[in-house]
Amino acid sequence: MKVSQKGLYALQALMMLSRRHSQGAIRIRDIAYEENLPEKFLELILLELKNARIVESARGAKGGYQLRRPPSEIRLSEVIRLIDGPLAPFGDAEQLRSLIDRDADHRALYQVFLDVRDAAVKILDNRTLADLIQRTPAPARNRKNESKAKDQAERT
Repeated sequence: MKVSQKGLYALQALMMLSRRHSQGAIRIRDIAYEENLPEKFLELILLELKNARIVESARGAKGGYQLRRPPSEIRLSEVIRLIDGPLAPFGDAEQLRSLIDRDADHRALYQVFLDVRDAAVKILDNRTLADLIQRTPAPARNRKNESKAKDQAERT
């Protein structure tokens, strides 16, 4: 399993949407700025997430993207499989099982790869976006903005 840059961007955008889940739709420009992601690439990623029914879009002045489900219902394995494909080190679990059955000389090697895949699946199937945002502070840009707002409020 290798998480691509696209997969990483997807997860970062989804984490941001999770943190702001109660705020409704967020503009692509705001997601890109807050997460320091390339806006055009993010558009393609969000479209893919929309087609997979992970996010939904809203049109108009208050338009943008928001999670279609609560963050606690979106598993990391779902996102990674969508963007980057199977979680196995190469191929998928069925292919590895087939190799284990067919290739006696290398059975132990393929079994290790299957064990790695199974461990990754167990972890990613049991982690949601909600788990990530509970463990992660807001991005530096947010903390900076919150700090400025707090300083301005204290001066007035």
